[in-house]
Amino acid sequence: MAVFKERVFSGVQPTGNLHLGNYLGAISRFVPLQEKYDCIYCVVDMHAITVPQDPKELRRQTREVTAAFLAAGIDPERHIVFNQSQVSEHAELAWVFNCIARIGWLNRMTQFKEKAGKNRENASVGLYAYPTLMAADILAYRATHVPVGEDQKQHLELTRDVAQKFNNDYAASIAEHGYGDAFFPLTEPLIQGPAMRIMSLRDGSKKMSKSDPSDYSRINLTDDADTIAQKIRKAKTDPEPLPSEEAGLANRPEAANLVGIFAALKGVEKADVLREFGGAQFSSFKSALVDLAVEKMGPIGAEMKRLIADPGYIDDVLGRGAERARVIARETLDAVYDIVGFIRSARNS
Repeated sequence: MAVFKERVFSGVQPTGNLHLGNYLGAISRFVPLQEKYDCIYCVVDMHAITVPQDPKELRRQTREVTAAFLAAGIDPERHIVFNQSQVSEHAELAWVFNCIARIGWLNRMTQFKEKAGKNRENASVGLYAYPTLMAADILAYRATHVPVGEDQKQHLELTRDVAQKFNNDYAASIAEHGYGDAFFPLTEPLIQGPAMRIMSLRDGSKKMSKSDPSDYSRINLTDDADTIAQKIRKAKTDPEPLPSEEAGLANRPEAANLVGIFAALKGVEKADVLREFGGAQFSSFKSALVDLAVEKMGPIGAEMKRLIADPGYIDDVLGRGAERARVIARETLDAVYDIVGFIRSARNS
């Protein structure tokens, strides 16, 4: 039975301003994993170009995501932080996986259908093949765990399917090359408590989004204390006081959202928040939420701005991370090439 070193991989797309939903739903959850796993955190800029991008904006956004990683507490010395395009092994392994994955598997991917919409015939091949590149991102490091949200569970299942099919198709060669009964792990989803879904501050039925035309719908990670306070005070609510139990939040999406944000920022359950504020008017609850949000998010925003002002430092972090990532990914790809039967001359190994 093959044994794999426990390793976490996760990636974030550099697309648009990062907001509170990105932080609570993903980035903040990466930080505690550093204490238990070897972690590889990637800014997936190759995935970003599956839809049109402005090159200058792509560079800016790549640095912004990196700054968010660092400001949130990810340690680029103990772990690896890099941008995907600096490690060409991702693209090379993706081609092998394109030849492993089946058309039927990709046809079932709901995210492609949602992103391509009615204009499916004009969508890029890259958008269609996105899941095999994602599989390569993960399996280039033979990662055993991936923290996933609801929208990525299907892609992780495809990653597992690709790994299993590769292990089955090349079982004899894998054994012949000394890797036992499996070369790739069947990567497991890493579940860290209930999924955090942060909704718009202007409409509790819609997810917080960078594409919303109103900046008051979201708290950007680079917002200063005054802006955070103003946005929370202007957040949509309803006329009723807060309930004392979670059942009272039913059919009150804006109230449920603000209570959820408070709970996530403080690291407690919604029930704990309602025990403290049940019966209170929103004016007093919002004041408490302002204080908490400024306390938690203010330092992150300030550190992000400091880092973004020093792009040379960010680029150095990404470059050094890429060098370390490449060592692991190259070893994986060389083994894959041997297993599938490619000739590798000594000068290229």
